[in-house]
Amino acid sequence: MAVLPILPAQDNPVLRQKAKKVPTIDSSIQRLIDDMIETMQQANGAGLAAPQVGKSLQVIVIQMPEDEPIAIINPKVVKRSGEREVAEGCLSVPGYSGEIKRSASVIVKGLNRDGKEIRIKASELMAQALEHEIDHLNGTLYIDHLASQDKLYKIKPESTQR
Repeated sequence: MAVLPILPAQDNPVLRQKAKKVPTIDSSIQRLIDDMIETMQQANGAGLAAPQVGKSLQVIVIQMPEDEPIAIINPKVVKRSGEREVAEGCLSVPGYSGEIKRSASVIVKGLNRDGKEIRIKASELMAQALEHEIDHLNGTLYIDHLASQDKLYKIKPESTQR
């Protein structure tokens, strides 16, 4: 496994294009998933999408506190309900946080790393992470959801790294 460089949002066209569906889950996809999980954990992130590491593929990884990481291939939000305002950040937009609206709950379907169909019902932080990472696969960043630029805040970097 390897820690991959996370692309900053500025001047990286791969972050602004629609990612390609994964036709076959082979050893290169398995390696990508492992590397993405290690990269996400090293960066203290809750999720990571393949375009953030320069791969225009529909692969995301998410890890909630106290849970094992999960990978979803070709994920799609099939249902959204409710709305809530959240503070959100992104590993590709370091040093900033913004207030945006996200769904209160979502249902996402896709494939797990073994190619089996999965369906995830999520609310709160997990729903937010799923929407955030799936947005990346569609070339959208959370800053695109800001109602206005004054909803974006500069934050201090964490003094300790895991």
